[in-house]
Formats: sequence, C-alpha cells, structure tokens
Amino acid sequence: MSKINRAAVLTAAQIRHLLRVTEVNSRHPERDAVVLLLGHAIGLRISESAQVTVADICFANGTLRQEVSLRSAITKGCRQRCVYVTSERLIAAIERYIEYRIANGIGTTFEVEYRGLEPHQPLVMSRRGYRFALNRKRRVSDSGEVVDYWAADSLQSYVTRLYQAAGLSGSSHSGRRSFASKILAKTGDLEVVARLLGHADIDMAQRYVEVDQNILRQAFTEVI
Repeated sequence: MSKINRAAVLTAAQIRHLLRVTEVNSRHPERDAVVLLLGHAIGLRISESAQVTVADICFANGTLRQEVSLRSAITKGCRQRCVYVTSERLIAAIERYIEYRIANGIGTTFEVEYRGLEPHQPLVMSRRGYRFALNRKRRVSDSGEVVDYWAADSLQSYVTRLYQAAGLSGSSHSGRRSFASKILAKTGDLEVVARLLGHADIDMAQRYVEVDQNILRQAFTEVI
C-alpha cells in the first residue's frame, strides 16, 4: 500500500519563523501574513482564503467580526461552518492588510461602509487588485460520489513557495493540518476538530491531525 503524502504540521516556533521570513523576503508581506494565518489560526483551506470576502470578515461599520460564517458556496464540502477570528496575531495582520489596501486603493470604493472597501470582493487580492483565479476540479468522495469543487492553484503554489523560502517542507495545507493538530492537543476532542474543519465525520478529521509524541508518552505515564 502506498504511503499517503500529507502536508507537514508546523510547530509554533516554525510558524513564527515562517512569518518572520515572509515579512523580510516577500514583496507583499501585509497580504501574505494574512494568507498564512487564515490557515494556521482558523483552519481555512487555501480555496476558502481566496474566496472569503470583505463582508464575510467585516461588519458594515468596518469592525472585524469575531464569529465568521463561511458560506457553503465557498467551502469544499458545500457545508456552512463558523470560524472564530480571536487570534490577536490574525486580527493584527488583517487590520494591517486592510489599511494597506486602503492606502493603495486596492478594491476601494467611494462609500463609507466597510472602510471604503468593496464588500463583495475577496479579502485577499492579487498584487494588481484582482481576485485569485479559481479552477473547477472534480473528485470522488469517500462515499463514491463525484463532487465538483473550486481550487486556487495559483495561490496554493505561491504559498508553497513561501514555505520553501523559509526552508520548511510545508505547503498551503500545512496551516489547516497544524490548526487541527493544535485544537486536538488543547481539547482532546475529535468532534470539535471535525466541526471547526467543516468535516461531516470524525474519521475525516482524524486524517488531518498529528499527535505530539510527548503527549502520547505522557498519556502512558498517567494512565494509572
């Protein structure tokens, strides 16, 4: 049986290193920090990061939402789910990127609402102010059903290069896997992981997590 290649799970130190290197080397550090943290802080797929809009993230008065409802139209499983923008690092990154977009006239309007940003455009934009391209793909689900979904191949490749620039073997999916593993370590509850990832069942969520060997060792120590 061939081994399934899964995206690397990053430690907290590796995530900080990735962000530091991106800050120094990227031509668009304001945007790229947001893209990376949408995966690591709230578990978004790269295709979801490419499609989440300003209105999804912000209220009309310009303040950030703490509870974000991901529309079923942008999720791979076509299931709505809620994510919680409570990470201080993610909040700071989004605020900085919004200010950058306003200062550079990226997707702006003459309206006061949404801080002058076009609410139905993606939060994450290309350097020229366009949405990232999406490609329609087809896969066979675990139940044998053929499912169409959108993939942000260009953004995915770009994020993989950010990992490579930092000397890490991760990919765009590493953020989601790292997020899932950390949630499991904190809660010990795969049902919570499945719900936050938007998976219909625990078995699917289990494929995403990587349990720290020290946690396993400690479990044996404390079993009786």
